[in-house]
Amino acid sequence: MTAPIVMTSTRSDEASVIEALKLAFVADPATRWVWHHPKRYLSHFSSFAKAFGGKAFENNSAYYVGNYSGAALWLPPNVHPDVEQILELVKSTGSDGAKEYGPELFEKMGSYHPKEPHWYLPLLGVDPIHHGKGFGSALMKHVITTCDQDNKFAYLESSNQKNIPFYERHGFELLGSIQVNTSPSIYPMLRKPQERL
Repeated sequence: MTAPIVMTSTRSDEASVIEALKLAFVADPATRWVWHHPKRYLSHFSSFAKAFGGKAFENNSAYYVGNYSGAALWLPPNVHPDVEQILELVKSTGSDGAKEYGPELFEKMGSYHPKEPHWYLPLLGVDPIHHGKGFGSALMKHVITTCDQDNKFAYLESSNQKNIPFYERHGFELLGSIQVNTSPSIYPMLRKPQERL
């Protein structure tokens, strides 16, 4: 099997990358807690993804594999999501639970971010029909190799407990669990730089 080729997204790829992530997160516990109704999810996920990880496009750290079969939005050190825009979107379009408890959930998520400069992975996903083809691993390895070379931490929050073993295989360690009232659990994870042999 040929290793998937990871491509750096340009602005012309942005819509396709966001659509790939929309497919990947269609059954995600956290995003579907925010937008229960399918139409609301399909209408608002793109705006959420742009606020959460969209700065990756301007920092040349948005990647995809295949024919947009999977994608990752990585934020380099000292680049942050637009949390204010995310909370405004949740407040105006989200479920009642997300409107009430979303701000506290994001505050708790922020408390786990490392103090050291680090790469942050807001979103990584693969179209479900392409699971098991190594696309997620290719997207992960593309940046964690750089983290190791530059001696930088990598950080993420897994919004699906089923994905924790995947991240652990790539060197991430579980830091805890975050839940606020009706929200699903969010799992902050940290990867320390590793020496390559």
